[in-house]
Amino acid sequence: MVEEAYEAVHAIEIDDVAELREELGDVLLQVILHAQIAADDGEFTIDDVVAAITAKIVRRHPHVFGDEAAAGSAGEVLAHWDRIKAGERAEKQQGLLDTVPHALPALMRAQMISRKAVSAGFEWETLDGVWDKVHEELDELAATEPGSPEAADEIGDVLFTVVNLARKQGIDAETALRGTCEKFRSRWSAMEEMARREGRAVDQLALDEQEALWQQAKQIEKGLTP
Repeated sequence: MVEEAYEAVHAIEIDDVAELREELGDVLLQVILHAQIAADDGEFTIDDVVAAITAKIVRRHPHVFGDEAAAGSAGEVLAHWDRIKAGERAEKQQGLLDTVPHALPALMRAQMISRKAVSAGFEWETLDGVWDKVHEELDELAATEPGSPEAADEIGDVLFTVVNLARKQGIDAETALRGTCEKFRSRWSAMEEMARREGRAVDQLALDEQEALWQQAKQIEKGLTP
């Protein structure tokens, strides 16, 4: 299920409509297969799945499907959504963060935890406040022994705070990091190609030669070098 979902996300990112059509089919197949397994065990059917999500969408959008007035902004709609979900959690006796899936990649999980905490009012007043926290966490990391359990703990704190820095600016940290990974991969491929033209491999080059190729790759990326 996770693998197929990521492949669908990749198709969206590269804007490949044909690939997306195929990958969404693979995702849908997973939904149908899991529902059929549940049906075989007498637990629920695909009709129950559809009915449950339909009821949830209607319940959480009373300004669309009910008598409530439409909210004035996307932020108000989100706040209303959070209030309704809070009521649902109360009925199930769940804590605010109990619904955050443990199986999410750590970066996505950090984003969700952060946003839910903010919905309860646990938030920095300004972006400068988040920056101050980033510098504080970096100082604490610098004071630890490299490679120690304490350093690992502080690195986690730094990453979590940077996620909040992104969220505070309306940036999706997962998307930002995926973009950087793709950018690095593209530049590295360009380095390998340039080294190959010289009859060498990147790992055969000295560090200063690798850096020179890296800078060339950046120029190529910007369209400044043919």
